[in-house]
Amino acid sequence: MNTPVASEETRRKIADLAADSGIGTVHLLGWRDLDDPEAGGSEIHAHNIGSIWTQSGLSVTMRTSSSVGRPPVATRDGYTVSRRGNRYTVFPRSALAEATGRLGPCDGLVEIWNGMPFLSPLWRRGPRVIWLHHIHGPMWAMSQPGPIAAAGVALEERIAPRLYRRQHVVTLSHTSRDELLEHGFRPELVEVIPPGVDPGFTPGGVRSATPLAVAVGRLVPVKDFPRLVAAFARVRDRVGDAQLRIVGEGYERPAIEAAIAEHDAADYVTLLGRIGDAELLDLYRQAWTVTSASIREGWGMTITEAGSCGTPAVVSDIAGHADAVVEGESGLLARDDDTLVGGLVRVLSDTAERDRLGRGALARAATLTWEHAALHNFEVLATDATERRGAGRVRNRALVPSR
Repeated sequence: MNTPVASEETRRKIADLAADSGIGTVHLLGWRDLDDPEAGGSEIHAHNIGSIWTQSGLSVTMRTSSSVGRPPVATRDGYTVSRRGNRYTVFPRSALAEATGRLGPCDGLVEIWNGMPFLSPLWRRGPRVIWLHHIHGPMWAMSQPGPIAAAGVALEERIAPRLYRRQHVVTLSHTSRDELLEHGFRPELVEVIPPGVDPGFTPGGVRSATPLAVAVGRLVPVKDFPRLVAAFARVRDRVGDAQLRIVGEGYERPAIEAAIAEHDAADYVTLLGRIGDAELLDLYRQAWTVTSASIREGWGMTITEAGSCGTPAVVSDIAGHADAVVEGESGLLARDDDTLVGGLVRVLSDTAERDRLGRGALARAATLTWEHAALHNFEVLATDATERRGAGRVRNRALVPSR
């Protein structure tokens, strides 16, 4: 992954906002950072925005949990990473570190709410913004025992929204925003700022000689790779030489391997594990389509990465995916297993349709930049700082793209 480099104009705009709002140091609280073995789209999002803010003259520190083999303090692309505590203790320890000033001065705080909130309204009085990519809902039951899962759902969906009712929240898609509003978040305080796409993802190379679908993501239950394997077994009945390659690693691997064995799919479904950036780029360029059966996403980052290579998507119709894909123009959204199978067959067997959707995928991805995301996320933080001073809004809402 290439760290985005902001233009002089973007750096100047962020620097001006920083000066006007009095924000020179920013702390990001997240339960994982980019070097964590389980890092995903949320960590890429935090890294890219933090890097551009650093390029603009801000001092940025990210507080996160410990990671095996990683030092407790590190510097990455100009910002500091502080790793303390495990997956559970990172939340109270981060709050205590902020409350006692152990991480140094903090003019603006970004809380990355990834299932479990840091509850910053209880202990932070200064400027802050919340990044909440989506409500996790059924994901709790997939990763935690029953009582803990029930408590997690109650906290995320009923208790915390009341605590955050006066807080600026940024989410990635309009469909995710709709979910947040259903759970009691105030519409005037929830902003939609889509993520960017790494500029290193570009068209090129040579498409696979045979129909190839690619799926990319952590091997965890929410991605529902066993379901994708089952769907692809049906695709093979209609597209006899179709292949599926799955990129990623995680604790769900044995279940996926079992699904491959169950469907006698070892000849056409391949688990590639983790691969390098150059290999991923080459795979996106080879693929005829990118696919996903995920049940929850804040955004479909792999969809727009592949789209930047001219590769269309056939994915589950969920919040996040429904914004990353322009239905019928850059890809197809599947409401159930039958439409997922049908969409894959359609794209893998119809050259004209695949080429049309590929052109749409390129056009969609071209609208998404990390510079835009970094600038407008900082505008929300600067707005919060200005409002706390009683000086009114500094933000021009028209700058944020609508649906």
